[in-house]
Amino acid sequence: MSFLSRIMLLKSQAHFATGSDRAAGGKAVAIKGTGKRKSELARKRVGLMIAGFVAAYGVIGGRLVQYGYAHPETVSSIMPADRLMASRPDILDRNGEVLATDIRTVSLFAEPHKIVDADEAVEKLATVLTDIDIKGTYKKLSSNSRFQWLRRQLTPKQQSQILALGIPGIGFRPEKRRFYPGGSTASHIVGYVNIDNRGMAGMERYIDSQGLADLTALGMTTDTPLEPVRLSIDLRVQNIVHDVVVEAVKKFEALGAGAVVLDVHTGEVLAMASLPDFDPNNPAASAEEGWLNRMSNGTFEMGSTFKSFTLAMGLDSGKVKLSDTFDARYPIRIGRYTIKDFHGKNRILSVPEIFQYSSNIGTAKIADTVGTEGHKAFLERLGLTTRMQTELPEVATPSQPREWKKINSITISFGHGVSTTPLQTAVAGVALMNGGKLIQPTFLTRTREQADQVAQQVLRPSTSDDMRYLFAVNGIKGSGKKARVEGFNVGGKTGTADKVVNGRYVSDKNFNAFLAAFPIDNPQYVVLTVIDEPRTDKGNGAALAGNSAAPMVADIIRRSAAILGVEPKFGEDGSALLVSY
Repeated sequence: MSFLSRIMLLKSQAHFATGSDRAAGGKAVAIKGTGKRKSELARKRVGLMIAGFVAAYGVIGGRLVQYGYAHPETVSSIMPADRLMASRPDILDRNGEVLATDIRTVSLFAEPHKIVDADEAVEKLATVLTDIDIKGTYKKLSSNSRFQWLRRQLTPKQQSQILALGIPGIGFRPEKRRFYPGGSTASHIVGYVNIDNRGMAGMERYIDSQGLADLTALGMTTDTPLEPVRLSIDLRVQNIVHDVVVEAVKKFEALGAGAVVLDVHTGEVLAMASLPDFDPNNPAASAEEGWLNRMSNGTFEMGSTFKSFTLAMGLDSGKVKLSDTFDARYPIRIGRYTIKDFHGKNRILSVPEIFQYSSNIGTAKIADTVGTEGHKAFLERLGLTTRMQTELPEVATPSQPREWKKINSITISFGHGVSTTPLQTAVAGVALMNGGKLIQPTFLTRTREQADQVAQQVLRPSTSDDMRYLFAVNGIKGSGKKARVEGFNVGGKTGTADKVVNGRYVSDKNFNAFLAAFPIDNPQYVVLTVIDEPRTDKGNGAALAGNSAAPMVADIIRRSAAILGVEPKFGEDGSALLVSY
C-alpha cells in the first residue's frame, strides 16, 4: 500500500467514527462527552502517523539524493572517475626518449534501465564495433543493472560513429590509456599495464610497488602529470640489441634468444632483449610464450661460460697461477661418470690453454684443487647461486644440487649441474672485468660513485687482470674469434650446453652463450648473448656457440660501440691495433 493510500484510509476511518457519534445524538450527555474525547484521540493518532510516514520517507529520499550526488561512481561505474583519469609517470630512457606515456581516451558504457530496445541497440553498435560479442552485449543491455562496460578505450573515430547512432542509455567515460611508442623493442624491461592502468610486469609493476598502487587504491592520485621515471636503458642501443636478437632467431630458426649490455663500472643495464617477446600495447596477443623474459626470469645451464668463473676461482684462491699446467691427456673417471674434452689436445695444458681450448679435464682439475666447499662458496660470493637483486620483478632463483659432492663440483666447473639466469651470469662477468667488484644490476640511472657505495669486492684486482688476459687470448686465438670487431678489442668465452630433456642430456638441443667484454685492455662494457635451441641440421655450425652466439656479440658491438662512446683503435697504417700482453 502506497504512502498516499495509507493516509486516505486513515482519514475515512476517522470520518466514519465522527458520523457514528452524530447518529447517537439522543444519548446521555456523559456518553456524548466520551465520544468527543475518542474523536480527538483518533485525530491525534492520524496526525502522528502522518508525521511519522513523512519523516521516514523524507529521510530515505534525502539519503538517496545524497548518495547519488556524493558517490555517483558507485552507481554508474566499476571504478571511480578519479581513478580512471589517474596519471602514471612517463617512463623515459637515459636520454629522455619516451618508453611509456599516458594518452587520453574514452570508454563506452550502458545504463540498461534506460535502454528502450536492446536488440536494436546491439545491431547499431555492431555496425561500428564489428567484433562485438552480440550475445554478451545483449545480455548486458537487457540486465537489471544500472551500469555496464561495453568497450574500454575506444578510438576517436569509434566514439564519433557511436555518437551518431543516437542510442539512448549509451554513454562515454573519459580515462587514460598507456601507450608504448617503441612497441616490443623494450617490452620485457618496461612491462605493461592492465585495462585499469595498473602495472602488471616489468618496470611498470616496479613503479606500482614503490607506492603508486597504494595511492591509487586510496584515491589519492589525480590526473596531474607525475615526475617521469628515467631508466638506465639507452633506446638507441636497445634498438640494436633487439634487432640483432630478432635476426638471430630467424637465421638459426631458434626457440628463443637474448642479449644484454652492462656498464662494468655502474652495473647499469644499457640494453636487454629476449625473444619471443610481446607488444605491451597489446600484450595478450603474444599469449604466454612471449611473456617469459629469458634473460632474468629463465634459468639455464650456461655451459663453458662457467669455466671463466672456475679459472677465476683457482687464480683468486692463490692455489693456481697462469703459469701452472695441468695434465689433460686422460679422461677423468668418477664412479660411473667419465669427464672428457670435446676437442681434446691429449697433452699437458697451461692455464691459458685450458681456457683457450675449453678443456673440461683441465677445468675440472682446477676446481678439484680448490675443493668442493670452496667452489660452492665462491659461486655464492659471485651471486650465481642466489636470487639476483634488482628492480625488475621478473627474476628467477637459480637451482643447484641440494648436497654438493665431488662429482657435482667437477661438472659445475664446466657449466653443468647449476642453472642460473643469463643476466646474473653477465653480472658475475662484470666482476671479472672491473677489478673484482660485484655490482647488482640496475635498470635505473646510477653514477659511478653510487655504484661504489653498493659494490662488493669479491675478487682480488690481480685476479681481474688475469681474467682480462684470458678473455683477450680467447678472443684472438680461441673460440671468440667470430666476436672480434675491427678496431675494437673484444675478449670473451663461449658456452655450448646440451639441454636436459626428460632428465637426460640430448646432443641435438643446445643452449649457446657468449660472455664478452670490450675494449678488453680497459673494459667498459660486458655483452652477453644467448641462443636457445638453434637448428643444428642446417650445416651452418649453429650447434657451437662460437658460430651462433659469438657473431651476435660482434654485431652488437660493431653497431653500438660509437653510441656508447668507445673509440676504435687503428695504427698509422690504418690497421686495427690488437691488445698485447
